[in-house]
Amino acid sequence: MTTMTDSSVREFKMPDVGEGLTEAEILKWYVQPGDTVTDGQVVCEVETAKAAVELPIPYDGVVRELHFPEGTTVDVGTSIIAVSVGDGAAAAAEPVQEAVADTPATAEAEEPKPEGRQPVLVGYGVSTSSTKRRPRKGAQAPAEAQGASAAIQAELNGHGPAAPAAPAAPAAPAAPAAPATGDRPLAKPPVRKLAKDLGVDLATVVPTGPDGIITREDVHAAVSAQPATPESQAAPAAVAPAPSPTAAPASYDTTRETRIPVKGVRKATAAAMVGSAFTAPHVTEFVTVDVTRTMKLVEELKQDKEYAGLRVNPLLLIAKALLVAIKRNPDINASWDEAAQEIVVKHYVNLGIAAATPRGLIVPNIKDAHARTLPQLAGALGELVSTAREGKTSPAAMQGGTVTITNVGVFGVDTGTPILNPGESAILAVGAIKLQPWVHKGKVKPRQVTTLALSFDHRLVDGELGSKVLADVAAVLEQPKRLISWA
Repeated sequence: MTTMTDSSVREFKMPDVGEGLTEAEILKWYVQPGDTVTDGQVVCEVETAKAAVELPIPYDGVVRELHFPEGTTVDVGTSIIAVSVGDGAAAAAEPVQEAVADTPATAEAEEPKPEGRQPVLVGYGVSTSSTKRRPRKGAQAPAEAQGASAAIQAELNGHGPAAPAAPAAPAAPAAPAAPATGDRPLAKPPVRKLAKDLGVDLATVVPTGPDGIITREDVHAAVSAQPATPESQAAPAAVAPAPSPTAAPASYDTTRETRIPVKGVRKATAAAMVGSAFTAPHVTEFVTVDVTRTMKLVEELKQDKEYAGLRVNPLLLIAKALLVAIKRNPDINASWDEAAQEIVVKHYVNLGIAAATPRGLIVPNIKDAHARTLPQLAGALGELVSTAREGKTSPAAMQGGTVTITNVGVFGVDTGTPILNPGESAILAVGAIKLQPWVHKGKVKPRQVTTLALSFDHRLVDGELGSKVLADVAAVLEQPKRLISWA
């Protein structure tokens, strides 16, 4: 057997993916020892204190070892995966090839070694190799020997069936849509991950992208065209497993309590909120306002062709009202420089929108929101919300915010006293909009009413300034025509 030298092994270290973050948790591995990787291929997904990020490998080779299992928190700069490159990659493939040729009947009973597995291409691009990462439904081997080799190799990679595969078992009939050539289907790593999660064999997908590249739409079309199977139905459930309780003493009663580790986004949020609450002196002011005219304007905008396909809701006009109030009172848009003991007034507004996600509370922001038209702001809000719900918000999208809006009304809450996002001067909480009795034109009538709460840093925002900003937001929501006269 050929041995690999240390010079042929490259160690891929946990990078700093979030501007100075010191650690990240490994959420999911997309490769296993023995798999072949290509430059730029995503090998794992990690969660930092900011967001979930996919990590691409920077070179070609064969995975030799995964240093940490899923769920482990690793410091930045620590090696997480070893890859054999150059001659070492070829050496890593030889032991498995010999095992397939010499001992097909006993290969399954032996514990496979990481350096003895057949390399399996899971990246994108054309490869001349005919090996596959897992047995594909409907794939037809050119000969009986190749079918036996593929079955044994799948078992070595951990993807094969529990029962031993017969060496001379005939392959299943080819699927109608399977490509006739030996080339691997072309698809980018995110598309491959989507196909894997949905249980779709890329070899059966008809590509519609340029140069024969498979797109997300092609994968979804393949899902719609094929009947549901137990495997495909179970695949999405494995993507986001429920948090598991931590280890506890033997006397701990797990039927009465559950321990969930605080890490990633939740850990960062907890630390940031504690730091903000005990660093910035918070002041919160409240105002209850009749927003009936604003609600009518929302309905009118939904019918406007210019807003077709855009997210139009009360939050859009509340965000615009806050931007108008900041324009009239620019000193509210500032931060505190502790080292220099200075107030830094920002001449731009990066508007943060607090979003509750399965991983915890995040606050992505719309860059230069002050310069956007109402339709542009609607488009940016829609994209921000969709990205956050998918868990794909990037660390950059959560950096540099200046003021924030948190919409507690979606939970049926009337109002609250929000804590400032660290480094920002103000945060506006929007309560539930409800039909309430209200004095309108001298008579008590049912009107759409909500309560706004503005928390601000009293080191740089005094009571007068904070009150003016909150009053201006309320005035715009009560009379939306002020968006024209004040903008």
